[in-house]
Amino acid sequence: MNLEDQLIDFELKSTKGELVKTANLKGKSALLVVVTCNHCPYAIAYWARIIKLAKNYVQDNMATLAICGNNASTHPGDSYENMQVLDKQLELPFAYLHDPKQEVIQQLGAQRTPEVFLFNKDRKLVYQGCIDDNWENANAVMDVFLEDAIESCLDGLEIDHPETEAVGCSVKWLPENVHA
Repeated sequence: MNLEDQLIDFELKSTKGELVKTANLKGKSALLVVVTCNHCPYAIAYWARIIKLAKNYVQDNMATLAICGNNASTHPGDSYENMQVLDKQLELPFAYLHDPKQEVIQQLGAQRTPEVFLFNKDRKLVYQGCIDDNWENANAVMDVFLEDAIESCLDGLEIDHPETEAVGCSVKWLPENVHA
């Protein structure tokens, strides 16, 4: 996806077994989509920060969705069953969605776990990239790129850094989806 591209509505099964449809989130002021997984050390390091952001902005009418689409055949830690376990362990305050055919993560253009996609109230992409500038140490973060983008988005302002380089593990593609 490119900045200002419109989100194509999708529906995926959550770790709680329900079908989550982005079309049902139309009234939200912003939508944060996090492409992530269970096994990647970068993704693991960011879970607590993602949860905190989701909780901090829920009162501002922002919805958060996490999506795992990694190939579970090669990375069994990212299986649907293991996603369910992680959801329970972390007590996720948002839906953790399974994308077994990788259709949604391909549509988003995801390359890394984690990689974030922030959509405004009109569901146009306004921020894509990393969460902040220090995956290893939350206490040493200097630039909170995603949080700044959320603040600007919710205030209807232009985002200073609408694209940053996502830092993380590569998406584990199914053989039929490997990009040349």
